[in-house]
Amino acid sequence: MLRWLCLLWAALLVGCANTPPASKSNICDIFDDKPGWYTYAKRAEKQWGSSIPVMLSILYQESSFVHNARPPRTKILGFIPGPRKSSAFGFAQVKTETWTEYQRSTGNSWGRRDRFRDAVDFVGWYNHQSQRRSNIALSDVYSLYLAYHEGHGGFNRGTYKNKAGLQTTARQVAIRADQYASQLPRCEKRLQRSWWWPF
Repeated sequence: MLRWLCLLWAALLVGCANTPPASKSNICDIFDDKPGWYTYAKRAEKQWGSSIPVMLSILYQESSFVHNARPPRTKILGFIPGPRKSSAFGFAQVKTETWTEYQRSTGNSWGRRDRFRDAVDFVGWYNHQSQRRSNIALSDVYSLYLAYHEGHGGFNRGTYKNKAGLQTTARQVAIRADQYASQLPRCEKRLQRSWWWPF
C-alpha cells in the first residue's frame, strides 16, 4: 500500500511539474506556481549574465511554458499529417543541431529540452553567445530575441529587416521582459529566503 501511495505521489509531482503555470503574465505568480523555477533561473542568470526577466520572456514567447512544445505538422493534400517544419522542441523551442552545440559547449550532455532547468540555462547561454558573436548588449531584449529567432549569422546579415511580424514579436518580448522586471522585486526577497525542492 505504501509503495502505491509513493508511486501516486511521484506521478502527481511529475504531472504538476509538466503543467504550464496557471498565470503567465506575472513573474511572481509563475515562481509561486513553480517554486523550483526561480532557483534554476537564478543559477542561469549568475552563470551567463542574462537577467531572469529576459530569459523568462523569451521562454514565454517560444512555448508559453509548455515543456514538450513542437511546431505544428505540415499537411499533405490539406488533411494528412506530414512532417514538422523543424526539429524545434521543448520550453525554448531549440533545434536539434543548436541543442547539440549547447551541450558540447557547456558539457551539459544530460540536458533535456523539455526540462525547465536545462531550457532556461540554454536561453542564458544563447544570449551570452549573442553578446559575443553579434555584439548585442544583454539589456537589448529586442535584438536578443531577433538573434534568438534568426540565429547569429542571420541576425548579423540583417535577415530580420524585412520581417515586420518578427519585429513586432521582438518588441512584445521586450515589453514583457520590462513588465517581468518591474514585478520581480515584489517577490524576489521572499523567493530568495524560501527553500523549495526544485522540481
